[in-house]
Amino acid sequence: MTDSAPEGLVAAPGTEAGEAAAVEPEYDPAAPAPLNVPRTPTGNAEVDAQLDRLADADHLATDGHLEVYEDVHRGLRDALTALDARPGAPGPPAPAPPFGNRAPAPSYHQSRS
Repeated sequence: MTDSAPEGLVAAPGTEAGEAAAVEPEYDPAAPAPLNVPRTPTGNAEVDAQLDRLADADHLATDGHLEVYEDVHRGLRDALTALDARPGAPGPPAPAPPFGNRAPAPSYHQSRS
């Protein structure tokens, strides 16, 4: 048996090695940190699962965020596509023609300098 403190523990000044205190990890501003952005449940299990997946980016370095964001985007797009593909569901409404049924009148604006 040795008098050294277990790994990750350092003897505080004035204490014996057996009475080691936990050492706080140093603050590293470049280390990943959770954003703690609140995510409100939508009531749709598929969408909520994708929103929960965003929390995975909190523990990754910035270069790892892209994979999570692309995965969430793909999942949300698939969930929206599934809504359109449900049998009996009406399709998206047809877009309204611009300016009713008439074409816009040309604008003739002359500028005087």
